[in-house]
Amino acid sequence: MSASMSRRQLLDLAAAASAGAAIQRHVALGADVPAAAAKPRLAVCIDALFTDVPFEDRPAKVKAAGVDAFEFWGWRGRNMERLARIGEELGMQVIGFACDTGGPLVAPGGAQRIIAPLKDTLAAAQKVGCRQIIAQVGKELKDIPRAEQHANCVAAFRAAAPLCEDAGVTLSIETLNVLVNHKGYYLATSEEGFRMVDAVASPRVRLLFDIYHQQITEGNLIANITANIEKISHFHVADVPGRHQPGTGEINYLNVFRAIAAKGYTGFLGLEMWPTVAPAQAIRESITLLAEATGGPR
Repeated sequence: MSASMSRRQLLDLAAAASAGAAIQRHVALGADVPAAAAKPRLAVCIDALFTDVPFEDRPAKVKAAGVDAFEFWGWRGRNMERLARIGEELGMQVIGFACDTGGPLVAPGGAQRIIAPLKDTLAAAQKVGCRQIIAQVGKELKDIPRAEQHANCVAAFRAAAPLCEDAGVTLSIETLNVLVNHKGYYLATSEEGFRMVDAVASPRVRLLFDIYHQQITEGNLIANITANIEKISHFHVADVPGRHQPGTGEINYLNVFRAIAAKGYTGFLGLEMWPTVAPAQAIRESITLLAEATGGPR
């Protein structure tokens, strides 16, 4: 099948799903549970939790705590074949990791630079059965107008879209806060991230909405999420301040989770947090919170 045919078919699918946004998200995220029965599910970032044990031992810790999906940061240097075997043995999914973009996408030429490392990243995703990769855009360049940097990012994501469509993998654009953790990063607001998604116009390019980062950057969480839920492929979860587990800070996660579920989101909520209690306890507390928000088991 040609790239152009795949792109056209997926765009047709996205248009047909406009009458049922939950179905569109279900397809875009590659979920394999019935849309009618699905609810948001938890995943755990194993670069943030259980760091006291070797990397390849962390999925088992996640499973023992009650979650059957995990994500991590960079894939280069990781034994992806071994991770695939671990996932199969434990009955777990790898649901996301970072995309190698070949350099900052805000800079000129990103549309050309991203292709080769993206192909490598998609091949790595195939090895572990992962249907999502996460892309950062780089630090703001002081000598180039922001509008031009925005356009460079859009061009890179447009170049990436057909490859992601053919692979059946969603590329999630990541926003980060610049006030506390990532000073100088270009893409901080969800509003600009959503504009990038709109400009790319591919069902396989969406936004990672990190609730921690967006609370610091702009607040207004429920309104921003619910107005744009079809453009969101993934969530990251931690409280503010401190990036600890839900319930330790100012975010009303019970209401945020309720709002996400009410919009029909069936993807993952990734626990990328540094808890104040033992990791397994923090995960179990998050399971309980999500169950309360969604009216039943995870």
